[in-house]
Amino acid sequence: MNKPERAGASTAFKPFIPSEANLPEITVKAVLLGVTLTVILAGANAYLGLFAGMTVSASIPAAVISMGVLKLFRKSNILENNIVQTCASAGEALAAGVIFTIPALVLLKTWTHFDFLQTTLISGFGGILGVLFTVPLRRALIVEEPLQFPEGIACAEVLESGERGGAGLKLVAGAAAVAALFKLAQTGFQLWNETAEWSTGLFGGKSLFYIGSDLSPALVAVGYIVGLNIAMLVFLGGVLNFWVAIPILAWRHGGIPAGQSPADYALALWSSRTRYLGVGAMVVGGLWALVRMRGSVLSGARSGLEAYRRLKGGAAATIARTDRDIPMQWVLAAVAVSIVPLFFLYHFLVGHTDMSLGMAIVMAVFGFLFSAVSGYMTGLVGSSNNPVSGVTIATMLFASLLLLSVFGATGASGAAAAILIGAVVCCAAAIAGDNLHDLKTGYLVGATPWKQQVMLIVGVCAAALVMAPILNLLLAAYGIGPVTAAHPNSLTAPQAALMAAVAKGVFEGGLPWKMVFLGMALAVAIIALDLILEKRGSEFRAPVLAVAVGIYLPLELSTPIIAGGVVAHLVQRSLAGRPSGGTAAEKKDLDQRGMLLSSGLIAGEALVGIFLAVPIVLTGRSDALAVFGRHSSAVPGLVILALIVLGLHRLAAPRTR
Repeated sequence: MNKPERAGASTAFKPFIPSEANLPEITVKAVLLGVTLTVILAGANAYLGLFAGMTVSASIPAAVISMGVLKLFRKSNILENNIVQTCASAGEALAAGVIFTIPALVLLKTWTHFDFLQTTLISGFGGILGVLFTVPLRRALIVEEPLQFPEGIACAEVLESGERGGAGLKLVAGAAAVAALFKLAQTGFQLWNETAEWSTGLFGGKSLFYIGSDLSPALVAVGYIVGLNIAMLVFLGGVLNFWVAIPILAWRHGGIPAGQSPADYALALWSSRTRYLGVGAMVVGGLWALVRMRGSVLSGARSGLEAYRRLKGGAAATIARTDRDIPMQWVLAAVAVSIVPLFFLYHFLVGHTDMSLGMAIVMAVFGFLFSAVSGYMTGLVGSSNNPVSGVTIATMLFASLLLLSVFGATGASGAAAAILIGAVVCCAAAIAGDNLHDLKTGYLVGATPWKQQVMLIVGVCAAALVMAPILNLLLAAYGIGPVTAAHPNSLTAPQAALMAAVAKGVFEGGLPWKMVFLGMALAVAIIALDLILEKRGSEFRAPVLAVAVGIYLPLELSTPIIAGGVVAHLVQRSLAGRPSGGTAAEKKDLDQRGMLLSSGLIAGEALVGIFLAVPIVLTGRSDALAVFGRHSSAVPGLVILALIVLGLHRLAAPRTR
């Protein structure tokens, strides 16, 4: 695949479909299929998020399904398939934004059920703001910044391979089959644990050591796509948390409690204390990212306004089809229109005009800030690893302090108001990260940006309309929150429970503020280091948000990412070691083989992840397919994953003569 190498290289970039081509994109069949998949994926991911605290990236599965369905029609093309996956992926992203926050209102007893109008307004306008906020960011993060957007690249590879057929499609299909079988055996049949981990007490149990790895081919593929530099930084963040902060904290707390394993205690400290280091680092890193991007963002806004004036003046022919966003005037008007109903909703819920206005302003400011931060972070480590709950916590911290100090909000009402702000920002940030991956895919395949942006809004609206009915159905069927006699299989909603705890912690005490401030200080130190590296012209850089993501995520997610990054580095070294560094054709073949294999691994795992939601929803059991019983060992999975990593290297590396 042709990809721009660095910022400023975009003029030499050629998309798969040239800008002068004018293929149908928004067609009736594409819209109907996109909306249908949006609703299905929103429902599946709402359940998975409440049940397991995670959602499954939907872009690649939607693209694969779209290719299969649209091939039944006499006329279809790659841009139609891209429109379908663009629309469908909005359902998964919006579901994440909703289920990570809004159920917290039920857990706090503020709501007894999910009101249709209120839930729809919060999720719908929050998601639309996420789309609108990323319009001026498209050029900044996709065209001008050298960000990878792993799932965006992988999805484009899948679409292009389906269009071309031949050897590329075989590579994608083969890798997808391997990852799908791995995921089915692991999560479906539960033949081995999903995580390999080892821990031990140190100094007589006064401290501990923990190491773990999520057994995920998709995360290895993400590491391959982002490369060794970013993968190392993400892993470094995990190391700082689990090998430095947690052992020190365990020592200060008197050691490992009796009856608790070192691994369980490490994860408990991470969940309740040290993950807030990542939250503090994200706050500073997000502000710094905006400072660094300010020129590109302003340039994008100015060029959008200029494009609108040129179009209005009849100069449409001078603007490439592949560079046309929604006109900036329309974006600004739509942002204003979206904020107004949210202000009235806040006023209806809290009853104070000044406080409602303050909530709306905070929501708009932080919505844009963290939409940019979310987009930047997913550009580094992928949308599947987007720590949207982290940026939402950061929003709620600021919002809670403002509500407490300026408007005198207290108790449960103050906590609920903070969650209402966080819910809109969370929906916006989730959609923004997903949106930019879709726009990256469109950039590579040659789609029309404004058409993708319109279809994202269509997908957001379709998903928003079904969120309240889905949540009420799950609430009635399973219950949400702690297990009770009436609901023995209650959905624990981990992220929503965390949001409720954070909101209560601010207004009632108990929040680990020291960790937040230490994370901020650490981010400042990393920024200083990166500036030194930049001044010296070093190829290795240290973007602070990559480290912040690693601190916030559990270590087991960072480990397979670093494995993939090492494989990518070894492949590049093997090519560089050839005489004259290899021909241009060899380099292109190398790049495509590695990317195609990585895309297949992501696609296969994501497809099976969504497929497995069906028996879980139907039976209410996570072990519905475990016909051989649940096995507690991770060794078989670790061995097979190691073979997959070796196979990725062998197939991606240049063949010896």
